[in-house]
Amino acid sequence: MKTTIEERWGTHPQDVKKYDTTQLRKEFLVEQLFSPDEVMMVYTHNDRLIIGGAFPVKEDLALTTVDLIRSAYFCERRELGIVCIEGEGIVTVDDVDYPMVYKDTLYVGRGSRSVVFKSKDAQQPAQFYFASSPAHTAYPTTAITSEMRRVRNLGAAETGNKRILNQLILSEIVPCCQLQIGLTELQPGSVWNTMPPHTHSRRMEAYFYFKVPESQAVCHFMGEPQETRHIFMGDKQAVISPSWSIHSAAGTSNYTFIWAMCGENLDYDDMDTFTADKLR
Repeated sequence: MKTTIEERWGTHPQDVKKYDTTQLRKEFLVEQLFSPDEVMMVYTHNDRLIIGGAFPVKEDLALTTVDLIRSAYFCERRELGIVCIEGEGIVTVDDVDYPMVYKDTLYVGRGSRSVVFKSKDAQQPAQFYFASSPAHTAYPTTAITSEMRRVRNLGAAETGNKRILNQLILSEIVPCCQLQIGLTELQPGSVWNTMPPHTHSRRMEAYFYFKVPESQAVCHFMGEPQETRHIFMGDKQAVISPSWSIHSAAGTSNYTFIWAMCGENLDYDDMDTFTADKLR
């Protein structure tokens, strides 16, 4: 079993204005989160969010602590959200098994000592995307069932942004400290997400794009509303979105993405929206 973690520093919007394409991608794009029999993570100093991927094929994978967080075990001071994005698997938390299939989500509370990822079938291995933030309180580990998901139909085909929003980890669904996670599915013929875009200076966010067809791409827009930048992304890649940045995208086909955010409050609708005609 192998565990890798990469560290990303925070950035100032005035500095980002000077970035070329290479530096923009270096600072904000996460090009790989899945490798067979490996746990891969990225630690960002933006609200100290960790995003990662676990891909158990031939062996079970334990989520172990890393030197960056200086803890006895990974969830000693952290809460954790896990979403199954492929295959069928099991996540075992402190000797309790939680079977998971596509879209199934698990909230793991602070103080959970052991988290292990497993696949049911090595020929069709499971893949788990996860996000973790610091937590001030221990809440119970909870499986978010399909009946617990909060589903919202948003957008319209006429504006190219018809999509299904699956809210998975929110304080109204499961007790949590600051971590929030959802999964958005763009419908066939629609390509825009989060349009019109917004910022929320009280929270940062990370977007993980997947189900991007081969040879297609997603163009993620970021930056201040009057100073936008873009990053072209492929399947199973993520992008870090600081609290001062918009986060929106258009794809060359429809796609799915997982958003994870943390920060000052748990009010999902606390955001500052900018209509498309005001963007630069």
